[in-house]
Amino acid sequence: MRPHDSIIADGFSFMKSRVILTGAELDLFTKIDEKPSTAKELTDTLQFDLRATTRILDCLVSLGLLEKQNNQYHTTEKGAFLSSRHPETVLHMVHHLNRLWDGWSHLTETVKKGSRRRRKYKEIDETSRESFIEAMHIIGRSLSFEIADAYDVSRFKRMLDIGGASGTYTIAFLRKNPNMKAMLFDLKNVIPTARKRLKAEGLYDRVKCVAGDFYKDELPEGCDLAVLSAIIHQNSIKENVELFLKVYRALEPGGVILIRDHIMDEYRTKPPAGTLFALNMLINTRGGDTYTFREVGDALIKAGFVDVKLLRTGERMDCLVEARKSVNP
Repeated sequence: MRPHDSIIADGFSFMKSRVILTGAELDLFTKIDEKPSTAKELTDTLQFDLRATTRILDCLVSLGLLEKQNNQYHTTEKGAFLSSRHPETVLHMVHHLNRLWDGWSHLTETVKKGSRRRRKYKEIDETSRESFIEAMHIIGRSLSFEIADAYDVSRFKRMLDIGGASGTYTIAFLRKNPNMKAMLFDLKNVIPTARKRLKAEGLYDRVKCVAGDFYKDELPEGCDLAVLSAIIHQNSIKENVELFLKVYRALEPGGVILIRDHIMDEYRTKPPAGTLFALNMLINTRGGDTYTFREVGDALIKAGFVDVKLLRTGERMDCLVEARKSVNP
């Protein structure tokens, strides 16, 4: 391969992404998973264009997500994960990526002007919000247990999961420490989803769900561990200092704050996924970013925390930063 061939290949990669996103948006994988069909049978049912539908189905075959036998399409083992029927479906995550597509198409404009009109999380419609929460659970359902295995939670009595969504990390940490209880703090319209998942996991009796907005409200008190999982990247430095101050006030003396996020090196070029995510925050938030350990540490110290440590580095938003509230603050 010539040196410039890989550049061209990367440039073309958006086509593959768009095919997968459109296939998911049209729910083709669920339809075919429910009933293997020819393109004609699908278009008769869905009222799509036959030629266009055939072309995208054939492309999905070439990507290994569908297979074609006697002009009938079936989901492959890999493609079945894009069906809503699959118990470990990733469809919600792909729907979330589809919503990001529009923002990323404005990257050139954003680089020129530095900002564009963005919707706040609370402005998202209910269907999109539920899909986002499910997408975050898909990302976190295995990583959360990996983090729980990597971090010793046996010393804690009660954790506060701030912006805990459907309870992915609450579940992992409570499984790791059967003696620990938790408080999950998130927006009022998110709490029902958290309750549903916690009940399904048999952990609801160990968790108190508290509705609130951490941008406006104080955090519930009485915990010795506060977890900020994939939260700080959506904030500016100033917003993170304000949030850390709230965490500091809420924690018991000697309590610990644990942050999971991308933590960039001092050149801000590693991990590579963090550089892309910084652009994602540039496009989709008003002040969000990915931060270096020094930036996170300075903000924590400004809020009053001590003993700031980088416990773990990684490529998958699996870095961990820990800090402590003094016993005699």
